[in-house]
Amino acid sequence: MTTTVPRTQDLSEGALGMALLDIERRDLASARRHLAQATARGVSTGSNASFFHGAPALEFVLARAHGAGDDIRAAVDRVVDARLADVHRRQAAGALPHLAEWDLIRGLTGLAALLLSRPIAPRLPDVLSCLVALARPVRGDGRMLPGWWSAAGPDGTEMTGGHGNNGMAHGIAGPLAVLSLALRDGVSVPGQEEAIGTFAIWLDRHGTHYWFTAAHLGIDQPPEAQPARQSWCYGQPGIARAQQLAALALGDPTRRQAAEDTVETILTDPQQLVRITDSTLCHGWAGLLTLTRAVAADSPAPARFTPIVQDLHRRLAADWEHLPKPGFLEGRAGAQLALHDTGNAGWTRALLLT
Repeated sequence: MTTTVPRTQDLSEGALGMALLDIERRDLASARRHLAQATARGVSTGSNASFFHGAPALEFVLARAHGAGDDIRAAVDRVVDARLADVHRRQAAGALPHLAEWDLIRGLTGLAALLLSRPIAPRLPDVLSCLVALARPVRGDGRMLPGWWSAAGPDGTEMTGGHGNNGMAHGIAGPLAVLSLALRDGVSVPGQEEAIGTFAIWLDRHGTHYWFTAAHLGIDQPPEAQPARQSWCYGQPGIARAQQLAALALGDPTRRQAAEDTVETILTDPQQLVRITDSTLCHGWAGLLTLTRAVAADSPAPARFTPIVQDLHRRLAADWEHLPKPGFLEGRAGAQLALHDTGNAGWTRALLLT
């Protein structure tokens, strides 16, 4: 294994995402070609390795064809060990975490999702414990802050006072979802249920915003969110699925009902739908279609979502070929996975939807 960083081994945009589509289609010849392209310059196990890049991304794709061997799993374990060591050093120093430490795309949430997909994953409890620790408030700038508060802004650059990110891809909805999925699978660590409750209550109050800034902390009434595109990666649909998963894990029918109502309300509102301008998984029709199917499958009243699924499928079918990129999160491969998904495909774990 090397620490090179070719984009071909990037699940979001590179050849790995196209291999994932090939595998779901049972086109193994094309999958081998894309996998060879992805690994031609080595596979990263360095600091950039994550669920969406390098060895972990490769394991996830290979596992969909039951082809992830001991060598790739051992490489991923080394990545996990290095990440855990980084977290423990940061915690000992009393510093705030960076989003890349714990989010889905780059951090521990994504690694937890991958390990949760393994039959045996002895490192999973340690990863879950680090995510649970985010629920404990920390001191920063002379005040108590949420434990997931980042000193940097959403784009990674310095931000006065920092921010608390809410989205599924880069925010606290990701840990909420993966901790809830783990609990539903019978995997738990001390404090997990309490952390799920902490994250869920935060999102009850602040989840209409993409993120929250220091200026908003401590005020009685959060400011009204500005109109924004609603999607899987950022916005209320992704958060609502995380909330539904939390409700299912904790046995909270009121929270589940509220989450399902949110999805139905947003995806039947023309003023919300008009802000969606592409067909991607990340922030377009493909992601919303996949999300709605997952919500419906876990609802006691799935038929209420049938017209929404049909509408989203129609919009996606009419538009996906116009996508300029070929890959998974923002390209045609992801759109086709959503378009032809039967509802039983494990690839949706990459989005923390199942």
